[in-house]
Amino acid sequence: MLDGKKLLLIISGGIAAYKCLDLVRRLKERGMTVRVVMTRAATQFVTPLSLSALTEEPVCQDLFSLTDEAQMGHIRLSREADLVLVAPASADILARMAAGMADDLATTVLLATDKPVITAPAMNVFMWNHAATRHNLSLLHDRGIRRIGPDTGDLACGEQGGGRMAEPVQILAAIEDFFAEREVAKPLTGKPLTGKRALVTSGPTHEPIDPVRFIANRSSGKQGHAVAAALAAAGAEVTLISGPVSLPDPEGCHVVATETAVGMHRASLAALPVDIAVCAAAVADWRVNETAEGKIKKTAGHGPPSLQLVENPDILQEISARNPRLVVGFAAETGDVIERAKAKLRRKGCDWIVANDVSTGTGVFGGDDNKVHLITKDGTVESWACMSKHDVAGALVARIAETLGEHP
Repeated sequence: MLDGKKLLLIISGGIAAYKCLDLVRRLKERGMTVRVVMTRAATQFVTPLSLSALTEEPVCQDLFSLTDEAQMGHIRLSREADLVLVAPASADILARMAAGMADDLATTVLLATDKPVITAPAMNVFMWNHAATRHNLSLLHDRGIRRIGPDTGDLACGEQGGGRMAEPVQILAAIEDFFAEREVAKPLTGKPLTGKRALVTSGPTHEPIDPVRFIANRSSGKQGHAVAAALAAAGAEVTLISGPVSLPDPEGCHVVATETAVGMHRASLAALPVDIAVCAAAVADWRVNETAEGKIKKTAGHGPPSLQLVENPDILQEISARNPRLVVGFAAETGDVIERAKAKLRRKGCDWIVANDVSTGTGVFGGDDNKVHLITKDGTVESWACMSKHDVAGALVARIAETLGEHP
């Protein structure tokens, strides 16, 4: 997977810089070309000669080096790699990245690059937990810069806690996942779904108990909205049925806002017929049989109210029965995710299921990233690398376009 790929490794000052020697060796064993930029502080922990010997490439250090600029100018250096890795990423370089500074070769390259950037932070636990560092990490995350680690454990300063740089094998795995993700999420060319009608459901539903309270779930709608946007970008005429979300309407989509499962069911059936249906909404399974007209009051000594629940309509199953050309369901599961998703596919009668693990700690609900398994009616399971929900949507729509192209 890494054979022929190019990495630009930026090493900043920190004792964890010694781990880069092992990392470079592992990357080279897998056929990767590695170029190294070192900050002045980094050279206090590992020597440029060691990195040059391992990479078989000259190590760049000085922004104003006439030799470096003549052989490999900092703009070329920032553009010719497939991926930029900052490891170790000290608190200082993270701060300078967040501020957009370009006061040495490393930060100039980072500001000039048009390639994806991954950081592997390493620092003292108090520096890691400091509000300034957290703010800088948040800014970098919002700009699309990824992060590996840090781990928790013994630190070089003798203290314990967060701030220990991820091990080379972890960083290697993250790099491999990045390129696996790019392979899955290759962008579509043209508008292959022009002339196709698509329906997407997205977000949660809110099932009212009284005028104040409701039954809901943690779905943000980010994945469903991303799918709708990707379908529209591919040329499809998209109707997006959205539950209550705090997201802007995707460009190029006709959006119908709903609140309850019954409302989403009604709007979805009204949008038919379609060629493609993607049911990404997290629809509540049950609703209260009778919604109270006034706020239910807590009365001392009477305990909680008794709520009678009734089953909501099964939107995915009903759409599948209407026989669009391709119906894709979503399965947010815990436990044995794949087997439970396969059972859902059979039960609902759809063509594909996109399954993900929403267990506590995964950060899928409300988060920006998703790790999914694409399961088809013939039992095939594809487990995709963790990627942004935007990229999951792009990969799914590319697969939809490919399938409909094969079966006109």
